[in-house]
Amino acid sequence: MDKVVASAAEAVADIPSGATIMAGGFGLCGIPENLIAAIRDAGPSNLTFVSNNAGVDGFGLGMLLATRQVKKMISSYVGENKEFERQFLSGELDVELTPQGTLAERIRAGGAGIPAFYTPTGYGTLVAEGKDVRYFDDQPYVMERGLTADYAIIKAWKGDRHGNLVFRKTANNFNAVMATAAKVTIAEVEELVEPGDLDPNFIHTPGIFVQRVVHGPSFEKRIERRTVRED
Repeated sequence: MDKVVASAAEAVADIPSGATIMAGGFGLCGIPENLIAAIRDAGPSNLTFVSNNAGVDGFGLGMLLATRQVKKMISSYVGENKEFERQFLSGELDVELTPQGTLAERIRAGGAGIPAFYTPTGYGTLVAEGKDVRYFDDQPYVMERGLTADYAIIKAWKGDRHGNLVFRKTANNFNAVMATAAKVTIAEVEELVEPGDLDPNFIHTPGIFVQRVVHGPSFEKRIERRTVRED
């Protein structure tokens, strides 16, 4: 089955206002740049995003914050975005901060059909407020709910027309696990190859988890903070 669509705009055209969307990547590494821009241009509002980060001002999910298309963020690291900070402190943006490992496990659990699990992470902090706490082997554990979404937008290094994907290094973070936890997974790829070109032993995400593939026309691959050695 050929899952390739002609453009990022076509790939996200049916995302409605009020949708919950998972967005892959780690900081600015491995984010679905073209799909995020297409969502901005399409204009759906009141979106809930599940993402490790909130991008930076003017790039990544920061673009959607600037256009006020995001009503809630379920995130771990949000320290690089002043607009995010402003909206959060002013009460314009609902934020559910989640420890990074817990966020990854909540997504994995959602994709595996596990509704909830217990973790020691966050016990005794604001993270645990209002959540069920139980003791196992005399140690306290906080219950966390699995996460699912209407859509997942992810970015891969290589992908074929059947939706099989290969990620590269740090860009794998959150992308592969999010592909399993959404009703519709949309993948943008740097290299589009034909079925059979990818070694089955090195495929990270099988095509059964992917509904749409788009060949990204370009990628900025920005670096949040460039640090270089002084001469």
